[in-house]
Amino acid sequence: MSNLDWIVLYGTLILIAVYGIYKTRGRKNLDSYLRGQHSMNWWTIGLSIMATQASAITFLSTPGQAYEDGMRFIQFYFGLPLAMIIISVSFIPIYYKLKVYTAYEYLENRFDLKTRTLTALLFIIQRGLAAGITIYAPAIILSTLLGWNLTWTNIFIGVLVIIYTVSGGTEAVSITQKQQMAVMMGGMLLAGIIVIQMLPISIQEALHVAGKMEKLNVVSFEFDLADRYNVWSGMTAAVFLFLSYFGTDQSQVGRYLSGQTLAQSRMGLIMNGFLKIPMQFVILFIGVMVFVFYQFIQPPVFFNQVQTDKLRQSEYAPQLEQLEEKYQASFESGKVAYEEMISAIDKGDEGKAEEIKGQINGIKSEQSGIREEVKSLIKLNDPEAETRDTDYVFMRFVMDYLPKGVVGLLFAVIFCAAMSSSSSELNALGSTSTVDLYKRSVKKEASDRHYVISSKFFTAFWGVGAILFATYASLFENLIQAVNLLGSLFYGSILGIFMVGFFMKWVKGRAVFIAALLSQALILVIHFRNGTGILGFHWDIGFLWYNAIGCIAVMLFAWIMQPMVGKSVDQS
Repeated sequence: MSNLDWIVLYGTLILIAVYGIYKTRGRKNLDSYLRGQHSMNWWTIGLSIMATQASAITFLSTPGQAYEDGMRFIQFYFGLPLAMIIISVSFIPIYYKLKVYTAYEYLENRFDLKTRTLTALLFIIQRGLAAGITIYAPAIILSTLLGWNLTWTNIFIGVLVIIYTVSGGTEAVSITQKQQMAVMMGGMLLAGIIVIQMLPISIQEALHVAGKMEKLNVVSFEFDLADRYNVWSGMTAAVFLFLSYFGTDQSQVGRYLSGQTLAQSRMGLIMNGFLKIPMQFVILFIGVMVFVFYQFIQPPVFFNQVQTDKLRQSEYAPQLEQLEEKYQASFESGKVAYEEMISAIDKGDEGKAEEIKGQINGIKSEQSGIREEVKSLIKLNDPEAETRDTDYVFMRFVMDYLPKGVVGLLFAVIFCAAMSSSSSELNALGSTSTVDLYKRSVKKEASDRHYVISSKFFTAFWGVGAILFATYASLFENLIQAVNLLGSLFYGSILGIFMVGFFMKWVKGRAVFIAALLSQALILVIHFRNGTGILGFHWDIGFLWYNAIGCIAVMLFAWIMQPMVGKSVDQS
């Protein structure tokens, strides 16, 4: 990167962190530290909620996913507005009525201490791991692109987040997320405009190409449990995920508990529900336009340049050179075919266009074979090398083609996204550890200042833990899928406990506690035997359905268990 890019990158990150520390200096009591003294207006809440969910993985992985798989991922968010409305009507009023610091306080009021503690622990386990992925995901990509040491990149991101999150608590998180969100969306919109301007064909022709190659497949009504992204999973399974994430995950609940009023919190949630889909659409569309760009401007045979550079310095360099020559020849054939397809479309000759599409698919298959051979060479040269390069597509394009200054801004987008999501997670982990575990079961009587200090300690503790996890983590098939999978393993059971609390008033603590344990065991069995089955039963389902299955299982088990175990006695 140029000096201008480094100035933009470091200047953006440091200014945002310093601003957050400055604006929240002097926050000394527990209410101001954990709930920001209920000072947040609806649009700050809305931006904070969006920034918490929009991690660096969103901006790194989503364009690459659109490049490979088109825009069908957008269906994942179709049920989000419905989930926001349900939470606004059912969840938030109860939290405000009880004046809770965390969502899990409600469970002790409704059930008992052990149910509250179990749910808090389930949250801490999955969110603690997710915080590590949130740091690791951008760190491994950025360290590769920038030539930084991975461990030091993890530490850089983690320490910067820890400093301002520990310093200012919830309010610092929300205030900095406004600035971070502005950088993120401003940078991505600018990138999108530049991508369209750089296309060697018109935008209309680009849309024709994308459509013919099935990259604009926004909606699919085909019902398939194994398919993660279609209308049915988006309006059912994903709704359960969103209900749990936004309604029971403290990293999100903490955002709207800081609202000035119940109405402000509701408006912030609704804002998120209706702006998130357009935001994801823009990011996916950028990925599709990058795909079109690379059909006319030759892409690298492998997008992780560090690995191809290593290969060029190895004994396998001659084989790589031969494969790159084959890839270039295949690309030139494909480019000619695309130009012919555009000509046929302009003339209205749909039959000819379809015929050429078949030729292009054959060329694509040939290119995929060449890429697989390159990946095999990479593995031979370095058995530990990562050969999935989807998450490198967008930032490789940024580094190769975008002008100076914009490159630094796009890297700042990724870092800001990592910081915004991580800060909410660490803040939530610190709050839950203090309020639901330490204050409730370890040291019940202490000064306000003591609990503020303990919350800061736990926030820093989980921050260090996230850095350590990130240091020893490994890449998943796709980063954005990794986070959704991790949440889906636990969110169903957590949501089920809350749904029993809200809507099954006759069920008591002992029954729901046992039901939650059984449900969590069921989900783990389903996941680890998915695709293979057990005892003669076979299943193959997308992980988004774990959320619905887990929630319904808790409710069903609780209904069955209640007559068997009788009324629970609160042992607290």
